[in-house]
Amino acid sequence: MTASTETITLGGGCFWCLEAVYELVDGVLAVESGYSNGHVPRPTYEQVCSGSTGHAEVVRVTFDPQRITLREILEIFFTIHDPTTLNRQGNDVGTQYRSGIYYASPEQEAVARQVLAEVQAVHKKPVVTELQPLAGYSRAEDYHQHYFARSPGQGYCMFVVAPKVEKFRRTFPARVRSH
Repeated sequence: MTASTETITLGGGCFWCLEAVYELVDGVLAVESGYSNGHVPRPTYEQVCSGSTGHAEVVRVTFDPQRITLREILEIFFTIHDPTTLNRQGNDVGTQYRSGIYYASPEQEAVARQVLAEVQAVHKKPVVTELQPLAGYSRAEDYHQHYFARSPGQGYCMFVVAPKVEKFRRTFPARVRSH
């Protein structure tokens, strides 16, 4: 992280969904799928899917805070996933699909706490998003990187990822990157 960039790590179900959305966000410089906040060094996808490593599927979002704020990054996050379902998003069930914000600094933690409180105020059900310092991050295998961009016709992408991408485009039209 340089003075001109910031990185936040987010878990909100399958990392393909979050990655596909954040790759479209103006001001986001890089998105990487990975695993974090578990207890096994450098886990494989199969290990994470077993639920035995404690890791969440996450995306590491590097952004330019002069172009988009952490608050805006988190507003998108809370719009494209359901923060009230414990250890699941839709049909994806398990601790690896938990909702989480994994911060890199006390400043990020403070912004995230404020946004979490605001999100809870508008939800009838409890928000179960965990807020923890980033720990034990490792990059996911190459075949997970840019998955939706490479496989838009794949079934999961058409029925799960694409609707989240479209929801982002409809809800935040001013934030969609122009190419």
